[in-house]
Amino acid sequence: MADETAAPSAYLSWISFSDSCFMISMGTIRQFTPVKLFIGVLVSNNKFIPQVQERLAAAYGGIDHRSDVIPFDFTNYYEAEMGDLIDRVFFSFERLIEADQLPEIKRQTNQLEDELAPLLRNPRLTVKRPVNLDPGYIEQAKVVLASTKNFYHRIYLGGGIFGEVTMHFKNNTYQFFPWTYPDYQSKDYQDFFLRMRQIFRSQLRTMCIIDRE
Repeated sequence: MADETAAPSAYLSWISFSDSCFMISMGTIRQFTPVKLFIGVLVSNNKFIPQVQERLAAAYGGIDHRSDVIPFDFTNYYEAEMGDLIDRVFFSFERLIEADQLPEIKRQTNQLEDELAPLLRNPRLTVKRPVNLDPGYIEQAKVVLASTKNFYHRIYLGGGIFGEVTMHFKNNTYQFFPWTYPDYQSKDYQDFFLRMRQIFRSQLRTMCIIDRE
C-alpha cells in the first residue's frame, strides 16, 4: 500500500493550487495597465465626419487626438457598400479603458453604425453603408484591433469578437506583421499612432504607472 504521507510527485506539485505553488508555476497575477482607445472611421462622404465625431465623443468621452482626413484608396474591399470616394479619420480618446472592454465597445460601434446609417444615407446615391467604425486600443508595445471575423492570427475575446495584434512597437517605431493591413503601414497612419502613443505615455507618467523621463 502506498505511503499516503509521501511527498507528492513533481507533476502533482506543478498542478497544485496552493498559494506558493501557484506563484511559482503560474506567475504572479498583476493588475493590467489601462489602455488607450481609438476608433478608425471610414465615411463615404467626409461631410459626415463632424456628426460621427460628436456621437463618438458622447459615447466615449473627450477626443484628445485626431488624424487628418486620409483618402482610403488602399483596397476596393468596401467599394460595393460605401462607394469609391471613401475617407478615413482616426480619433483617440482621453479616457483610458480596461483592455477587456474592447469586445463590448466593438458591439456598441456596430450598433452605432446601424443608428447612423439612415441619418447619413443620401437617397440619391446607392451607398448602403455610409460609415464604418473600427475600434481598437494601444498599449505601450502594440496596437490591437477588434474584429467580428476569425482568422489564424486572431484570438477570441468573447461575445462574437476577436482581437488582432496588428503592429508592435520596437526601435522607436511601429513594426508590421505579415497580416498588417497595407493602410496601417502608411505614413499617415504611423504619424497618428506615434503621436497617440506619446500622449498615452504622458498619461501613464501622470498616473505614476511609468517613470517620468
